[in-house]
Amino acid sequence: MSARSFPADFLWGSATASYQIEGGATEGGRGPSIWDTFSHTPGKTLNGDTGDVADDHFHRWQEDVEHIKNLGLGAYRFSISWSRVQPGGSGEFNAEGIRFYSDLVDGLIAAGVKPVVTLYHWDLPQELEDDGGWTNRETAYAFARYARRMAEELGDRIDVWTTLNEPWCTAYLGYGSGVHAPGRSEPLAALQAVHHLNLAHGLAVQQIREVLGDAAKTSITLNLHVFRPDDPSSSADQGAVRKVDALANRAFLAPVLEGVYPADLLENTASVTDWSFVQDGDLEITKQPLDVLGVNYYSTARVKHYTGEGERQQADGHKDSAGTPWIAADDVEFLPQPGPYTAMGWNIEPAGLTDLLVSLRDSYPDQPLMVTENGAAFEDTVVTEDGVARVHDVERVSYLHDHVEALGRARDEGVDVRGYFAWSLLDNFEWAYGYDRRFGIIRVDYDTLERTWKDSAHWYRRLATTGTLPSVDDVSPA
Repeated sequence: MSARSFPADFLWGSATASYQIEGGATEGGRGPSIWDTFSHTPGKTLNGDTGDVADDHFHRWQEDVEHIKNLGLGAYRFSISWSRVQPGGSGEFNAEGIRFYSDLVDGLIAAGVKPVVTLYHWDLPQELEDDGGWTNRETAYAFARYARRMAEELGDRIDVWTTLNEPWCTAYLGYGSGVHAPGRSEPLAALQAVHHLNLAHGLAVQQIREVLGDAAKTSITLNLHVFRPDDPSSSADQGAVRKVDALANRAFLAPVLEGVYPADLLENTASVTDWSFVQDGDLEITKQPLDVLGVNYYSTARVKHYTGEGERQQADGHKDSAGTPWIAADDVEFLPQPGPYTAMGWNIEPAGLTDLLVSLRDSYPDQPLMVTENGAAFEDTVVTEDGVARVHDVERVSYLHDHVEALGRARDEGVDVRGYFAWSLLDNFEWAYGYDRRFGIIRVDYDTLERTWKDSAHWYRRLATTGTLPSVDDVSPA
């Protein structure tokens, strides 16, 4: 049996996020974001870790671009820190911050790498949060003005413009459970944030296209959940799946791709809100043609209807908190999954990626897709000297191999998926888990900031440069 191969135009990349890697938190005119505030609040992050220094990408970006080039990647997905280019989220823009990203884009292009920009990866300028953050409709319009300025500054140098990364996390973890910045646990606020993020996406796409024309490729990246019913024959468990699917998936897919909110979502959350914050004309704005839909996938979830008897299980893969991301879903419980698991405690199920991509094709047959994040954290901190410094991360290589194979199976079934981005290029600040969880294919020593390729980097280089899926033991340095 021959090895799986991909077409020459299939896009291989890796991804990062500004607050997780940049550092330089108070340099170059950057203002504070909600993650600066959150991480500096005692008890909010593991070990009190912050992104003040992170991987120091702000000073080491040229070295990192060299790694990207040497990996043979066709694209690099990075996010712009809104508070670096517009410190308050409104008002004056910061020329030094804009220049940082312009130089990075030029460096990528010179290295033969396509820049894929994410305009928002969770780091809202703190001044906007002080005015209500994503619960405030005006934040969506501020985001649109910021998007327009970035389109004017970076122009046609950007291959794909992604508006938002994982708005589910922004809304439900930031305003529902409170385990992410800004740390609020308010069900109504979470649903307001859902809509204002959808509105911000649509407004931003309009602004980007107004500046750059129809040639501009636009996208949004969603962390779409794969829910399995505990008992597939149970109508109650199937109902539980549908309830959380409305919150997690269709609350974004439907307004963005169809221009509606699902009727069952509105009905299920009626005890929290009447959704009157959705104004006339909003859903015409949220629905904008997308060149590609970004899909982030890591694991699956198993749910069942909660009868009220016994302790309700909440093994949803997120940190415990007083609040919940599952608004008005008290009759749903999340059951522990069979292993194996990553260091995040997430189950490993490559077949879930195939199922997700196929289901998206079935629902939206004309929508091109791209896997914009997929990867895993493992305990792989030991650097060995086998003639060259390296990290043997066998589990990560196996994880990436099996998920790329799962993507290939979706393509076999006719799914139009055009690229794959490994998460992450570098070990980095893993939000509330601080520096304890390592997702990178390149190891970062947080004391010296030295970068060391893991076996997964050598493996991924072979995949990216040949378009053929290497075996899991094909990890020797080139």
